[in-house]
Amino acid sequence: MIKTSNKLIIWDFDGVIADTECLWMENRRKLLKKYFNINWDLKTTNHILGGMHWTTRLQTLQKMGLNIDKNFEDEATKLDWQVLNKGISLTPHIEKIFARTDIKQCIATGGTKEKTEKKLKAVGIDRIFTPDKVFLAEMVAHGKPAPDLFLLAAQKMGEKPENCLVIEDSPAGLKAGLAANMTTLAFVGSKMNNNDEYIAQVRDLGIKYIFNNMNDIYHFIFE
Repeated sequence: MIKTSNKLIIWDFDGVIADTECLWMENRRKLLKKYFNINWDLKTTNHILGGMHWTTRLQTLQKMGLNIDKNFEDEATKLDWQVLNKGISLTPHIEKIFARTDIKQCIATGGTKEKTEKKLKAVGIDRIFTPDKVFLAEMVAHGKPAPDLFLLAAQKMGEKPENCLVIEDSPAGLKAGLAANMTTLAFVGSKMNNNDEYIAQVRDLGIKYIFNNMNDIYHFIFE
């Protein structure tokens, strides 16, 4: 039996369903060093750029005064494909949540359509999350941290925002969940985020529910 009042789980993919956000951020960190001699570490790169659609990332960098265009993201995406071709894995114990049919589930991600489809196939969940259950930032006017994507997902899945539960890892995604007036869970179990400093940053956003493993999330929702 579902313990909470939520009727829909809205999943982020990178850093939640699979520990991949660190891989994409590392590729962008390298290119920022290569082209702009910016010496961000991975933690800083993730804090500033993590969880965003590529257009939002470019806008963020442009606002910082960097002369950057889509060619930067195109080159980063080529590096991402190389990583995907090597294979990625599901976050441990997440399958037991996916197996529950007494609650609706969908994905809302900043990834592109092509890349998201490849990621879903790579971890074997494309049969669970069919195209009608996958929502992309390119479908809305404003990506995370704006709430637009989560609100679209709720609408299309036939649920009110207050009955939705968002599972996110990045500051942008967590802000979006809160702005959408949804119960927002922070998953900090990835290699990049499972540390006291990041958890403190998440708390500062106003996140009440913070988990570093999927078993605890399962118990929170169902037991």
